[in-house]
Amino acid sequence: MQDVRHRMLSVNGINIHAAELGEGPLVLLCHGWPELWYSWRHQLPALAAAGFRAVAIDMRGYGETDAPADVSAYNILQLVGDTVGVVAALGEERAIMVGHDWGATVAWASAQLRPDVFYAVAGLSVPHRGRGPADPIAMLRASGSENYYWMYFQEPGVAEAELERDVTMSIRKVLYGASGDSPTAGSLGNVPAGRGFLDQRDDPTELPAWLTQEDIAVYAAAFARTGFRGGLNWYRNLSLNWELQSPWQGAKITQPALFIAGSRDPMIVGKRGLASLANMQKVVPGVQSSILEGAGHWIQQERPNEVNAALVAFAKSVTA
Repeated sequence: MQDVRHRMLSVNGINIHAAELGEGPLVLLCHGWPELWYSWRHQLPALAAAGFRAVAIDMRGYGETDAPADVSAYNILQLVGDTVGVVAALGEERAIMVGHDWGATVAWASAQLRPDVFYAVAGLSVPHRGRGPADPIAMLRASGSENYYWMYFQEPGVAEAELERDVTMSIRKVLYGASGDSPTAGSLGNVPAGRGFLDQRDDPTELPAWLTQEDIAVYAAAFARTGFRGGLNWYRNLSLNWELQSPWQGAKITQPALFIAGSRDPMIVGKRGLASLANMQKVVPGVQSSILEGAGHWIQQERPNEVNAALVAFAKSVTA
């Protein structure tokens, strides 16, 4: 990691922090919530060693990247604009797009909206669902899912206050709680009235092998400085995103595509997760899927060797 080159890029009206390693075809790595470029610490050297220019960015609202004050500045078109701008700012015209969690949502959208730039796409943890039949927040309310964690994140200041009360504990509980090592890994969890998001997350007595105190300290230092508002604002654009994506209703992603997830990832288990996996086959025809048994949500950190092997093989197959 000492060889990683860090730089700031002026992109789409904001400054974006990028961590870069290697030379060759560009692979752009986009993290999710609540993470940083650091989430790709295992993939950067593996991709670089395989002959690729691997670049992991702090996404809009995270880490050293700017965090605009306006909630609507985190809508999906701005996020795709960031990825397109990063490719250009790096002096490239095309890239392989890789994203995890919310970063996967951005990766799928980037591939869909700009196939001329992103000629191949890999999504980790979150399947591409396509645009739903209605506003997702309205659908949750109509189904009586007012306690779903997306709803808890909607009101500015509520989740921030909880998560920022003890940032180190928050990071530890979020990372462990959705990992394959947690007894409740497969449950996204609701947030009952009067309770908090972290109340539904396990706090480990001992960290799993893939997560160290030093790792937690990196995340905690960043979020202690920035707070959690930037990342939470992504959730506050779910309704707006649905509106903005109306021109792409029914559109398919036809580029080479890869999906990787853990069998205990809450994003793919249960009724909602299984439906997402099934629908992905319709909206991303020909997608290659790999489900790693026993792994949870933080797949590239929990199972770096397997994820690295899959990403390198995929990247080589589309650049051969």
